[in-house]
Parts: sequence; structure tokens; C-alpha cells
Amino acid sequence: MGNAAKRTMTFPDTDSADTAIHPFRLEVPQVEIDDLRYRLHRTRWPRELPGVGWKRGVPVGYLMELAEYWRTSYDWREHEASINRFPQYTSTVDGTPVHFLHVRSGVPDAIPLLLIHGWPGSIVEFVDTIGYLTNPHLHGEGRKQAFHVVIPSIPGHTLSGPLSETGWTHARIAIAFAELMARLGYVHYGLQGGDVGALIALQMARLAPRHVIGVHVNALVTSPSGDPTERDGLTAGEQECLTRHKRFHQEMAGYLHIQSTRPQTPAYGLTDSPAGQLAWIVEKFQEWTDPATRFAHDIANTDRILTNVSLYWFTRTSGSSANLQYEALHDPHAWAPRTRSEVPIGVLVSLTQDMAIRRLAERDHNIVHWTESERGGHFFALEQPQLFVADVRQFFCRAFAS
Repeated sequence: MGNAAKRTMTFPDTDSADTAIHPFRLEVPQVEIDDLRYRLHRTRWPRELPGVGWKRGVPVGYLMELAEYWRTSYDWREHEASINRFPQYTSTVDGTPVHFLHVRSGVPDAIPLLLIHGWPGSIVEFVDTIGYLTNPHLHGEGRKQAFHVVIPSIPGHTLSGPLSETGWTHARIAIAFAELMARLGYVHYGLQGGDVGALIALQMARLAPRHVIGVHVNALVTSPSGDPTERDGLTAGEQECLTRHKRFHQEMAGYLHIQSTRPQTPAYGLTDSPAGQLAWIVEKFQEWTDPATRFAHDIANTDRILTNVSLYWFTRTSGSSANLQYEALHDPHAWAPRTRSEVPIGVLVSLTQDMAIRRLAERDHNIVHWTESERGGHFFALEQPQLFVADVRQFFCRAFAS
């Protein structure tokens, strides 16, 4: 392989009609790591207005310190090796290579479980949950329910990207993931997803109800339909949730408007400037995680965030991943009326971050499990892996038993 090929992340050569499953190992060329450090060193920093803090975006001082840590102290090879501890594969589905982790449990009655990340997340969201899910007895949990876990990278995101064509909607991804589970030999399985992953998981339940035994979601968003009677009798907590929903659209959704209308334009800066890519993603970890934990300020968690950002940087998928939000806005089928799904749904709600109200969720879904937690935020699996696993296990024990 020539020097040019060694500069970028590549998949094994596969034919678009090839349905085989190929082993994969994450190996970023050293020249890419050196280039990242060089670019961070050469960053042109903007000025900022005094005293604005986080109200107008990521503060310069915070990002300068984090970028310097990324350049001089963060060890990509250590975290690359941590990911490589788990079996990884690629398979071409609907013409695009899909990367995924597949970790089978040694427990005979383990439930197959597909875990779907959101944006700006990745497989990194789930790495701390894998041991608890696959081998609970090794973590002092006795004979609790175990799972075979499959953790794909969403097409267009990190190791399943960049995309080579348009049209990758939530529904198309749902069909691709159902095909992936079929290739792995799983006839009946559970789903878990947060953020975009929740939307994809719920689509899979509608498209493949005979195969999906239940869907567990977090970071679910429920929006009022416009019927004024929906607000009658709301609790104080539910009113606060609506206020949070309104504030999000007024103050925090700038990224969403840009990525759902002009995803290619910011891709130039995010692909060329690691400081820009870092700011674009770390802002979401700062705003969407549990404020009581100050997640984005803890060194151990900082390494997780930087691993996540590094995956987007090395794979050049900032623009590619943004296209999913463009597809969602411009997909007419996404806005069509739907019948209520009868697949059992479990919801894990962060009381500090989420915008989910049960009565609104029950309009469209068969909610059989609803947990409200004062700990954890939008990236629940990453922030509180043990609480996350406990709630997933509780839900699926009920769903599988039925």
C-alpha cells in the first residue's frame, strides 16, 4: 500500500454486492496523528467579548486549554487499543460499508441487543457498558440477564463513513440495521438508542415488528401536537420539560438549523480545523450532560470526549454525519401520519436534560416502562453506564418474558 493510501482511514476493499462480514481493526496512520498535533499547534484563535461565558458559544480559554491537552497529553493509541479490545467488523449494506462491534456473551440465554448511538456520538458512548451487558457475573451482578451486543456506527458517522450518496434517511438506516442483524443470524432481538439512535430504533420497531422484542430509548424528544388540551393537567415537572423544549429551539438549536439545511458548508472548516471540530462537538457535551457532574471538565471523561471527537476528525465525517439531519428535514415520509406502534417501549429520562413527557410519548408508542432519573444526561450510557445498564436490563427482562 502506497504512502497516499496510508494517510487516511480505509475499509477493506468490498464490492457493493458483497454481503460478507469482514474483520476490522482500528489503526490510524501515525502521519494522521502527527498532522492533528501540527494543526492544533497552528490554530488561529478568535477573540471573544468579555464576560459572556458559554452564552454565545464555547469560551476561547476553555477550548485553548482543551486543545492543548488533546495535542500534548491525550494518548490516541491508548484509546485506540481500548476499542480494539472488542471484536469489530464491517459489512456492506445497501451499498455502503457499515462498521460495528459484535461482542457475544458466554451466557446461554443472552438476548441479542443492538445499541445505536446518536449525534455527535459514536460507538464510544457504549464501550463502558459492554462488560456489564455481556457478562454480568464478572461484575458481581450474579445471574442477571446478559446480552449479545451489536454496536454499529451509523452510516455517514465516523467508521461507517463518509457517505458516497444521498438518501440515507432514518428509515433507510433502520432497514440497513435490520439487514445487519439478519446477517448475524439474529431473528429476535432488542434495540436501544439515544438521540438519533432512538429515532432509528423506533423506526426499526415499525418496519420489523416481528423481529424486535422491545425498544429501550433515552434522550427521547416528545413534541406537542398543537392541541391545546395536551397541556391540561401537566405537572410542574412536565411544564419544566416544555420550557426546556422551547429554550432548546430558541437558544441551542443553531447547529441543527445549519446541519439540516446546509451541511456541506460547515464541513470545510470542521474537516480542516481540529479546534473547530472540537468546539462543534464539545459544546454539546457541555450543554447536554448532567450539570451536577460537570462531565466535560473531568479528565477521565475528557479522554472519552476526545476519543469521540478524534473518530470524527480522523474519518473526516463531520459533513457526512450532518447530512442525516438534512435528510430528516427533507424526507416527506418522516412527516407522514403513522399508526401507533405496539412494540413494547421503555424510556429512560434524564430529569435535568431530556424533553420527554409520558402522555405525549404514549400517543405514538406502547410505553410499558418509564424511568425518570435525577442523575445522567443526554449521553446517559457514557455518563452513567451502570445506571444505564440496570435500566436496560430491567426493561428487557420484562419485554423478553412477554
